[in-house]
Amino acid sequence: MDHIVRDNPERNRYELVVDDRIVSIADYHLDGDTVVVPHVETDPAMRGQGMADRLMRGMLDDLRAHGRTITPVCPFAASFIREHPDDHDLVT
Repeated sequence: MDHIVRDNPERNRYELVVDDRIVSIADYHLDGDTVVVPHVETDPAMRGQGMADRLMRGMLDDLRAHGRTITPVCPFAASFIREHPDDHDLVT
């Protein structure tokens, strides 16, 4: 299954695209160099297949590459980061 995680700054969200279809999103707003994530959502038809995990991994990798940090307000985003100690340095 081909997928890509992309930042869509015009819509203030990261998107997971699978086979040319957006299947998961992480809404955000910027606070300086910190990305505040209040909401992560996956298309109900795609839930239970690790889509939100793929989205989070791609988003965190992008944040690290651009020297940004994250404030995970969304419970799912916070839980994902708690479960991945190598990403704790990204949390503000």
